[in-house]
Amino acid sequence: MHVTNSILAGLVAIGQVSASPCSPWVVKPIKKIELGPRPYYLVESLAPGPLKAKLSSCTEREMKPSTWSIGHRGGGTLLIPEESRESILAGARMGAGIQECDVSFTKDRELVCRHSQCDLHTTTNIVTIPELNAKCKTPFQPAAGGKPAKVECCTSDLTVDEYRSLCAKMDGFNATATTPEDYLHGTPAWRSDLYATCAKVMTLEEHITLVQSLGLKFTPEIKTPMVPMPFEGDYTQEVFVQQIIDTFKKNGVAPEDVWVQSFLYSDILWLLKNEPDFGKQAVLLDQSGDKPATVEIATANLTTYAADGVKIVAPPIAYLVTAEGGKIVASEYAKKAKELGLKIITWSLDRSPPVAQIKASGDYYYDSVRDLLKTDGDIYTVLDVLWQQVGVFAVFSDWSATATFYANCFGIDV
Repeated sequence: MHVTNSILAGLVAIGQVSASPCSPWVVKPIKKIELGPRPYYLVESLAPGPLKAKLSSCTEREMKPSTWSIGHRGGGTLLIPEESRESILAGARMGAGIQECDVSFTKDRELVCRHSQCDLHTTTNIVTIPELNAKCKTPFQPAAGGKPAKVECCTSDLTVDEYRSLCAKMDGFNATATTPEDYLHGTPAWRSDLYATCAKVMTLEEHITLVQSLGLKFTPEIKTPMVPMPFEGDYTQEVFVQQIIDTFKKNGVAPEDVWVQSFLYSDILWLLKNEPDFGKQAVLLDQSGDKPATVEIATANLTTYAADGVKIVAPPIAYLVTAEGGKIVASEYAKKAKELGLKIITWSLDRSPPVAQIKASGDYYYDSVRDLLKTDGDIYTVLDVLWQQVGVFAVFSDWSATATFYANCFGIDV
């Protein structure tokens, strides 16, 4: 075949263009929201009544993204590895208007997205990479003599380049494992490993770039360090928090598009004083009422939070709903927060097993009302109370479609 010089030159040019690197963190905004079958399955399984009738009337509606729907650990976490590029893309496709990165730091003090600073052994393949497993706080030790396998790997054990070499997997482990490969197994049966081939872990910078390109908003969590602070003598908690804020500033993210979270009250107070533009939307994650004896204390603490300038609190679902007269209703905690003018965000929708398992074994998020749950569709019964009675500002969901569908049906921030 005869090829002219001009054609050959053109082919070379095309080859050069196609070979030029493309960032996996820059994508086109998602314009067509797709929810998949889960919301419709939940609606179908609801008992007949006004809520089912209302939700059923929305099943053929075109869906839009909503900032009421927050992608918890990305928003695809029910089936896709958490804190990964793939989970964020799934959550965005399912209409999550706000995306989360739980921020931890590496040995070389780079910021990365991990739900816990020391969860790499259950959420990545690190134990199967000998040179990285050897750097873990506690390298893998096989189960033996009736004792479970032992390992603990932290982001602060690795450099950022070493961290980037990991594959994210579904959170879980096999405590009886005698090999590193066996240890990776342990995904709950009601989740899936179908998409856990090698999901991409993220730095905070990469997360920001991806979420910006999608046109969405941010809710970074300042993860409570699991290593002594100051880290290596001079990396203080305040330096860590400032580094997170500075990363958003450097990337041109407006403070009104960021809801910074923390379980540490001192972090929230520091933001209010030192970064007030970000502090006014800071979210206090409240886990102080986990025990029956501390529920009243947690409710009373709300007065202090409001007086100190906190605007948003975020307790788990179980704090906000209770059983009364055979119905699911707003709790005293929820009523007090509303009385004080505090906005409320809650967590985490669709992180729990099927309702039959919740009723049999209990569940952190639904224990306050589990006796009233009848079918999987009662996720929407609880969500309806959270919106209609509690008036939650937003909802973290591990499968964003569930919250997005409800938000579209009721016209919440779409």
